[in-house]
Amino acid sequence: MSNTASRIVEGPALARALPSTTVPQFIREAIRHRPDGLAMIDAPTGRTITCAALDQQIGRVAAGLAAQGFGSGDTLLICSPNSPEWVVVALGAMAAGGRVSGANPGYTVAELAQQLRDSKARFAFTVPPLLDTVRRAAEQTGCEHFIVAGVAEAGDALSLGGLLASTGPEPLAPADPDTLALLPFSSGTTGLPKGVMLTHRAIVANVCQIVQGSEWPQGMVSLAFLPMFHAMGFVLTTLSGLTAGGTLVTLPRFEPEAFLSAIASQRVTHVIAVPPVMQFLAGHPMVGTFDLSSLQLVGSGGAPMGAALEDRVCARLKCPTVQGYGMTEVGAVLTLVDTRGALRPGSVGQVVPGTQARVVDPATGRDLPRGEAGELWFRGPQLFAGYLGNPQSTAATLTADGWIRTGDIGRIDADGFVFITDRLKELIKVNGESVAPAELEALLMTHPAIADAAVIGRPDEYTGELPVAWVVPRSELDAEALKAWFAERVASHKRLADVVPVDTIPRNPAGKPLRRVLRARDAERMESAGMS
Repeated sequence: MSNTASRIVEGPALARALPSTTVPQFIREAIRHRPDGLAMIDAPTGRTITCAALDQQIGRVAAGLAAQGFGSGDTLLICSPNSPEWVVVALGAMAAGGRVSGANPGYTVAELAQQLRDSKARFAFTVPPLLDTVRRAAEQTGCEHFIVAGVAEAGDALSLGGLLASTGPEPLAPADPDTLALLPFSSGTTGLPKGVMLTHRAIVANVCQIVQGSEWPQGMVSLAFLPMFHAMGFVLTTLSGLTAGGTLVTLPRFEPEAFLSAIASQRVTHVIAVPPVMQFLAGHPMVGTFDLSSLQLVGSGGAPMGAALEDRVCARLKCPTVQGYGMTEVGAVLTLVDTRGALRPGSVGQVVPGTQARVVDPATGRDLPRGEAGELWFRGPQLFAGYLGNPQSTAATLTADGWIRTGDIGRIDADGFVFITDRLKELIKVNGESVAPAELEALLMTHPAIADAAVIGRPDEYTGELPVAWVVPRSELDAEALKAWFAERVASHKRLADVVPVDTIPRNPAGKPLRRVLRARDAERMESAGMS
């Protein structure tokens, strides 16, 4: 047996063969087993949609879009906060044979135009407050058709109400599961966002892996507040929740009071969040004023979270708190925690069913043994088909034999639990020693005066780089005292050279710190201080 083969970590076997079907066919088949069950609740308004109504609305949107000329090979861009309509339109567009590209509703005209142009979207769905932005962006691209939520027409925009009134037959869309279904754009921590091509087959595979690996219970109530334009929000929370037999409570965005109110009033059982929200749950006094006793599980992903924070959330909410790991390029999830088994605080769980993992030395390409840290590689049916129009980036990420290079540094212990150390490209080099920002951030988050933190490397002519912490203080902060406290707890090459207090840490929708933004700001600070 080769060194590589002997060190591959196998996830559990799939319980059944993966279905060869499209995403809307798969979801509709799942919800047809419970036609009277609640599929979605809109938290701001209290509106409810049964599974039968969701099934019908998907078909009507597909028919309405087809009547407007939307079909196989077309892209529909969705620029909208989370809502039941987001789900209906996305699945309806896929049922009509097209693919969906979700855009951040906070995008500027220029950012939105870039995604419209790259995705070649001819159709766009939005909400009335964003219609002008979408129109202005579309003027720079080939997008010609607009659909707006609500029942009233808006000039050249069709109303979603009009589509839902469609009585025509559903289109006979191609049933090829290897066609593209979803075109999210990666977070762009290293440059412009890249279109990630996800096929129906890959998404259905990942949903099956999530549902089997997590054993989410029938009747679960999930809070769908993570943005649906992101893989975590759409594939993990939305599609997997519906498949598992659950109800989605949709929330447009994270707002503390609305978030807590939705959990309490709708008796939410499952929440998938990101580390900044976990910080809020662990420490904000508002949390104690709401009845959150319905919660059965709180999960976190998008960025590493220290075991200390995990324990604090668990102790406060009195329910299991776990982490998972994934990336847009795999639909959503590569590892997760099965709460029926052993828990390892600080771990992102074990490899999902039907997936292989290995740890590779990024310098030599050699496979590393259990317990040693290196770049995490995975292989499975949920992997993406490549980056849209970017074969160079695709080749740099996918190997010829089907492994995805994650760019994340981690280790796998003897029991198969995966621990994320950091991003490969974000390691700080101090006198030749590698320093992982996530490790320093986890330590900073144990300090009572710190609400949020991100660590970057600052160029230094003597050491190469020095660690610099950007922190959001909970109260008045003594930077020198914090540096001294930190120095007592780390090796000398990990000591902080500087502490920069800020109001917020810039993060992408998945919760990852935007270190390139912080590095640019840090360079500006140094230049203005005459220290560049």
